[in-house]
Amino acid sequence: MSDYDLIDSGNGRKLERFGPWVIARPAAQAAWRPRLGPEVWRRAHASFDRTEGNRWSDPGALPKSWEAAIEGVRFRLSPTGFGHLGVFPEQSVMWPWIRETIEARTRPAGPPTGPRAVHAPPAKAGPIPSVLNLFAYSGGSTIAAAQGGAEVCHLDSSRGMVDRARENARLNGLAEAPIRWVVDDAVKFLSREARRGRRYDGIILDPPSFGRGRKGEVFKIQDHAAPLLERCAALLSPAPLFVLLTCHTPEYSPRVLANLIEEMLSDRKGRLESGEMLLRGGASVPPLPSGAYARWTAAPGRAG
Repeated sequence: MSDYDLIDSGNGRKLERFGPWVIARPAAQAAWRPRLGPEVWRRAHASFDRTEGNRWSDPGALPKSWEAAIEGVRFRLSPTGFGHLGVFPEQSVMWPWIRETIEARTRPAGPPTGPRAVHAPPAKAGPIPSVLNLFAYSGGSTIAAAQGGAEVCHLDSSRGMVDRARENARLNGLAEAPIRWVVDDAVKFLSREARRGRRYDGIILDPPSFGRGRKGEVFKIQDHAAPLLERCAALLSPAPLFVLLTCHTPEYSPRVLANLIEEMLSDRKGRLESGEMLLRGGASVPPLPSGAYARWTAAPGRAG
């Protein structure tokens, strides 16, 4: 059972539940009218607004921090001055996919059958996959990959977010998991990894529309997306498992992301899917678009 629920949306807002706390926040895509009456929205514990500068109404109604589990990943949440809480729930649909894709390689083969089964050696698990998670924020995808059995390199330019992700790993019983925590600029890090000869079986990235590295490096998705993916392609192992690209930039539709992945992996055989990331609630709540994704998985038999 998830501690998250999209209760309603409309008039440029969304009403969400994170554990016991109900919060109203902006959602530019919610152009329709709310399905629920204003009395439901008024019962929110806190509301965030950007019309007169970033501000929370009733900020004291929320605790300083609390825990919530979403799609099998536990987070420490807390309100920030930008209206964020420490998780993007629209990403959660990717976490079971990440776990299952990795588990398909790491789980042992099925038990032997037939007359020789009694004398057959026990099935062995596959090699441990290595996964790189760029712009990794509070670690939802990192934790899902570690839960699936991967070794993970988690990178973000914010030391505070990397510290938060480490704490989330601990909340999920993964304090000793093989996770490498890195605070760095993504482009510079990729260049150094290429020189070191490192290779990854899976790459996850959620680039921002605009961002700054820890030494002031500027990232603009319009200028850096294609070169970034080219650098990522150079770090893929000879038999990779997957690549997952997500984005919250409005101009970058699922088709744009799919075209970028096709260009990145033009010499690889696999399956490419793309679509909108959606926040979903009850049957009467319209799905709320919250970004786009494209994901590639290796053709059967090609992942080593």
